Amino acid sequence: MAGATASFTGPQYYDRLGPIWMDSFAADLARRLPERPPGEVLEIACGTGIVTRRLRERLSPSLRLVATDLSKAMLDYARDRLDGRKGIEWREADALKLPFGDASFGAVVCGFGLMFAPDRQAALAEARRVLAKGGILLFNVWDRIEENRHALVNAELLEALFPGDPEMKYRFPYEMNDPGLLRRLLAGARLRETRIETKRIPLEPADPRSIATAQIRGTPRSALLEERGVSLDLVIDRLTEALTKAGGNPYRGHAQAVVVQAQAI
Repeated sequence: MAGATASFTGPQYYDRLGPIWMDSFAADLARRLPERPPGEVLEIACGTGIVTRRLRERLSPSLRLVATDLSKAMLDYARDRLDGRKGIEWREADALKLPFGDASFGAVVCGFGLMFAPDRQAALAEARRVLAKGGILLFNVWDRIEENRHALVNAELLEALFPGDPEMKYRFPYEMNDPGLLRRLLAGARLRETRIETKRIPLEPADPRSIATAQIRGTPRSALLEERGVSLDLVIDRLTEALTKAGGNPYRGHAQAVVVQAQAI
């Protein structure tokens, strides 16, 4: 995605969220895709390759899988992380300007990426462009921030540290969950909804500091904090304390998303 994804500078930190909750969502997303979808598969905003690995395991070995991301750092990390996995083609690509021809794929998959697109309608339209008629679009987005306590704790801490600073109000990734909005976006891109489902996954008991480190150093918030002359370690300490108070040590809770399945019409 343009913007936020391109500025991810700490993929090794972001990847710490994998075993805690991201891999469970990746496995859920991959299970919804047929082993033999109606054509080759494109993954948008592959990040550190968490969904990519699950897709490769799910799909027939003979089927082409292309994994893309706008961030070279993320893409390089994912490639190294999945080194030795055959059947994955890695491409640096902007989801708003995909370097593929019309109707090139039978399925397009995106795990927690569409929320970061500067123009979500345009991103869906571009996904539809590269899909063959009858092709599958499969993606997930975060549910309300109140349903993701770890995210709410983080948002409240940063907003308290920087009151009135619009760049530090990091709630937009949790504002794409309304089924009515999702249906309108799909319809605007010539996509037919086949299923919209809320998915809650229990978090694996985790060290609050690992979560805090991933949330700060593994996201664009690290750059924003450094621009303001704030110590990342200090913010991580504060967030660790807040997460421990909210969910204990080890931290326990759940993460909740909305999963969308659609078809190109």
